Amino acid sequence: MHKISLEERKKHYNATMEQYKARIVICGGTGCMANGSGEIYDLFLKLVREKGLSITVAMEKEETDYILKKSGCQGFCQMGPLVTLYPQGILYVHVKPEDVEEIVEKTLMKGEIIERLLYTEEDGKTVAEMNKIPFYAKQSRTTLELCGMIDALDIDEYIAHGGYEMARKAVLEMTGDEVCDLVLQSGLRGRGGGGFPTGKKWQLTRVHESDVKYVICNADEGDPGAFMDRCVMEGNPHSVLEGMIIAACAIGGTDGYIYVRTEYPLAVERVKIAVENAREAGILGKNIFGSDFSFDINIMEGAGAFVCGEETALIASIEGNRGMPTMKPPFPAERGLFGKPTVINNVETLATIPVIMQMGADKYAAIGSEGASGTKTFALTGHVAHTGLIEVPLGTTLRQIITEIGGGVINDDGTNCGSDFKAVQIGGPSGGCLTQEHLDLPLDYDHLKSVGAMIGSGGLVVMNQQTCMVSIARFFMQFTQNESCGKCVVCREGTRQMLSLLDDIIEGRGTKETLELLEELAKTVQVGSLCALGKTAPNPVLSTLRYFRDEYNAHVFEGRCPAGRCEAFASYKIDETKCKSCSLCARKCPVGAISGEKGVPYKIDGDKCIKCGACIDSCKFGAVSKG
Repeated sequence: MHKISLEERKKHYNATMEQYKARIVICGGTGCMANGSGEIYDLFLKLVREKGLSITVAMEKEETDYILKKSGCQGFCQMGPLVTLYPQGILYVHVKPEDVEEIVEKTLMKGEIIERLLYTEEDGKTVAEMNKIPFYAKQSRTTLELCGMIDALDIDEYIAHGGYEMARKAVLEMTGDEVCDLVLQSGLRGRGGGGFPTGKKWQLTRVHESDVKYVICNADEGDPGAFMDRCVMEGNPHSVLEGMIIAACAIGGTDGYIYVRTEYPLAVERVKIAVENAREAGILGKNIFGSDFSFDINIMEGAGAFVCGEETALIASIEGNRGMPTMKPPFPAERGLFGKPTVINNVETLATIPVIMQMGADKYAAIGSEGASGTKTFALTGHVAHTGLIEVPLGTTLRQIITEIGGGVINDDGTNCGSDFKAVQIGGPSGGCLTQEHLDLPLDYDHLKSVGAMIGSGGLVVMNQQTCMVSIARFFMQFTQNESCGKCVVCREGTRQMLSLLDDIIEGRGTKETLELLEELAKTVQVGSLCALGKTAPNPVLSTLRYFRDEYNAHVFEGRCPAGRCEAFASYKIDETKCKSCSLCARKCPVGAISGEKGVPYKIDGDKCIKCGACIDSCKFGAVSKG
């Protein structure tokens, strides 16, 4: 029996950290890595040594002046690559490789702050400390507290921040019923979309007798624009493992699986390393924490099927079968993986469990709104100044998120357009659209359900006035139609026909009957589909029909796209004041739709025009435009 001393690990880590003059943390999330943070990391190592200073990397922890770390996603994706210097807490944004030498010479060696690399507010004021930047200051980072701060690959750093203490407590000091009761008391509801009370789900699994029970982490995050679970796995994978250990204690679990999509290579790599390190430390495997309790975790890489986010399809995939949903009941709590009782929670839910135990159930329950305790992470994307990963209390309004954290709505060219907000698609393909009238609606399960939307996994796509809502509905319908597993006719054929009807509308073939059939079919698919993918697939269509019916009517009855986005309704014209009668546009037109003569402005015959755009591309004077 091997008993882990978390206290000794924590003490040793803290003593090691005290020797360093500064910690240099490079954001190693997917977004910053794609923008060159890996090169920046390498340059810091090279240049610091060239300047005659000593530096080590996090995994080696040698006795040097400085330590260099690579964190997970720090959330402020719009401003990456990000470099944070501790203990001062200075955050440098939009860092380029050519900036590294200046940071070393001025900030590390002389203690000077480089103003041009600081975050700049609209009034021109710069902010040096991360926690004073509005994007961070307006959040309530609990589940994400360590993401972007610690080295995801360093188990000792996680332990130094209290990691695995709650898992040890659950294993050595609590009964399964006590763990379930604590989570139920906290009010935590599943963060993967369904919003089912987590403690209740654990209780339903616990009551079934079995020699084998499974805990599954659903990390098959597939919503377009969603990256919450990915960032948690990249930035703090040990929190997920700890949550799974606690869940196993609650239900009497014997084995665990993390089902993660293979399109998340960085998350897959870091989770695998975390599992291996936890095994080596005796935190996973046989007789963990010196007890008679054994629990281990396996990694299963999914092929990227959106339907495998549905729990029975996910189970089928782990078992080696095609990922297709099955009828419920029986529910996984009774008969799940390999026919055994199984509890399935998503990444964010499991990562929140240790936080709840550290904080206390009552304190956590006091956060958020009635019936929706705690915080929720959102992936904020679209036409908003500050895209990224955020965490706010449930019940926070859209207005607070978009204006205070997101920095306001922007135009397509990135310039701020103030209050030009049109809509938010929340919950991805399974969610719905919220409009200006919902800006002060609390974002929680019940309020969103009342307006035909849902939190889902937490995607928030902000749209400005230049967005065509019919095209948005088509985009999400195309996604769900492609991702339908095809098992049930209503979903397989219904989504295909809905997509065809939307194509008719945006391509100018829509009629009154088209709109009526689209709405009727959407309601049929919603009611008749087997699983949640099909039942929620019509949500974007129904919500846009509900709140943007005038845009559908304009496409069908007026022959125009109010946003000017749909090519079928575009009209090309020549500005007579700019036209130089050079005839280049006429020579480039493939159908002879442009005519004119020397000294007279040319004209476009709308009946002949095929809207190919050749005229716009060829005009050197900007005389041709599309309206």
